[in-house]
Amino acid sequence: MFKKIEIWILYLVLILVIISYIFFGAMVLREIKSDSKPIPIITPLSKAALFLSEIPKNIMKMTSLNSKYPHRNKKNENLNFSGFNGHGNEKDNYLLLSRYDGNEYKSVIELVNLKSFKILHTWKPEIENYLEKVDNIKDEKWEKFLELSEKKRLKIYHPLLQDNGSLIFQTYFSPLFKINKDSELEWVKSDVAYHHSTEEDSDGNIWICVGYYPYKIDKRYVGDEFGKYRDDGIRKLSPKGEILFDKSVSELLIENKMEYLLFGLGGWERDPIHLNDIEPVNFDGKYWKKGDLFLSLRNQSMIILYRPSTNEIIWKGAGEFFNQHDVDVLDDTRISIFDNNFKYTKNKRRGKVDRYNRIVIYDFENNQYSYHIDKSLKKEKVKSTRGGRSEILNNGNVLIEETHGGRLLYFNKDGSLRWSYLNRANNDFVYNLGWSRILYKDKDISQVRSFLNQGASE
Repeated sequence: MFKKIEIWILYLVLILVIISYIFFGAMVLREIKSDSKPIPIITPLSKAALFLSEIPKNIMKMTSLNSKYPHRNKKNENLNFSGFNGHGNEKDNYLLLSRYDGNEYKSVIELVNLKSFKILHTWKPEIENYLEKVDNIKDEKWEKFLELSEKKRLKIYHPLLQDNGSLIFQTYFSPLFKINKDSELEWVKSDVAYHHSTEEDSDGNIWICVGYYPYKIDKRYVGDEFGKYRDDGIRKLSPKGEILFDKSVSELLIENKMEYLLFGLGGWERDPIHLNDIEPVNFDGKYWKKGDLFLSLRNQSMIILYRPSTNEIIWKGAGEFFNQHDVDVLDDTRISIFDNNFKYTKNKRRGKVDRYNRIVIYDFENNQYSYHIDKSLKKEKVKSTRGGRSEILNNGNVLIEETHGGRLLYFNKDGSLRWSYLNRANNDFVYNLGWSRILYKDKDISQVRSFLNQGASE
C-alpha cells in the first residue's frame, strides 16, 4: 500500500526542515531587531516570516473575550452590586467618572455628585466624527489608533474639566481633543501621540505625556523606523492648546548622565521608560520649587523630580514600588505613589500583582517610605494590573481607582470603606475605567458650580 522510502531521502528531508526552521527563526529575529538595515529580497522575507510567526497570537486575540467585549475585565464580576454602593460623602464634592460603557461600546464621561451619587451631566464624545477634521491622521503612527477606532475599542483617559463644561482628553497614544459641554469638538492636536495623565498646574496650563515620531532622540541610539522605540516626552500646553514646553524624557536622562537607564539593561529594550504620570509642583518647598515636575517612569519602577527651568534631575526614588502609576504631592515634605506592586517572576513571565496594590508614601524629611491604609487595600483585594490611581484628600480620605477591574473605592481617613462603584453593564459584565478624577479642592468646586449654574444637564 505504501512505497518504501530510501533512508537517505528521509535524512535529507529532515536536514532541509531543520535548515528551514533555522532560516525562519533568523528572519523573525532580524525583523525584531531594531538595527537591521534594509536588504533587497531579505527584508521582504523577514517581514513575511514575522507575519507568519504572529498568526497564532493574532488568532488568540481575535477569539478572546476582550475582542468580543472590549475592555471587559472579569476580576470583580463576582461582586454582587452595580453602580454606586454605600454612603455618599458628607460634603459636596464631585467625580469626573471616565468609563467604558459596555452597553453602548464606547467611552463616556459623567459628572457625579458624590453626596447623592446623582449624575449631573454626561459627555458622549463621537471621536470617529472628530477625526474628519484632522488632516494628518493617515500617518503610520496613527494606524493602531485608527484600528481601535474602527473596532469601537477606544477608551478615554484622564479627562480634564475646563471652564464652561469643556473637556480635554485623549484615548492613549491618540490625538488630543477638546470638546464643549455638548460634546462638540473645539480643537484637536495631532502633531504627536498623547497618552496617560493630563494634569493642570496652578497657572492653568496643562502637562501631558506624549510620544514622539519621528524620534527626538539621536537615531544612532534607536534608529528611525516607526515602532522600534518608544520616545516618551513631557509637554506643557496652554488652555488653548499652544505648546509652551516640550522635552523628550530619553534626552533629559542622557543629558543628566542617566543614559544607563536606557541602554544599560543587558539587552535592547524598546520601551525602557514608559512615562505614565506628570505631577506639577505648585509651590516652593524645602525639597522642590514651583514649576518642578514629578515624573513616573513605570518600566524603571522609578519616580524622578525634574526641574524644567534648568533641565536638572533633582532626585530619583526607586526600590519600594513596582510598575507604579500616579504620583501626587501631599504637603511640604511628602509624596504619594500608587504602587501596582506588579512583578515579573519565573512562573509569571507576563507579570502578576503581588497580592494587592499599595499606596506608598515617601517623606523627604526623614528619607523613609511607608504604606497608607495598607490593610484596607488588602481586605478589598485591590489588584489593578495596569493603570490605577490614588488620591489622598485634604481631610485624609482616599479615593482609589482599580482601572483594570472597573471599580472605585472611597475610604474614610481611618481606612473604613465608605462607598464603592462598579462599572457593570446590562449584560452583567464589568468594564474598565479610564482614570476618573475627584473634584474636591476649592477651585474645582467653584468651577463645577459655575458650570452647573449655566444649565448643565444629564
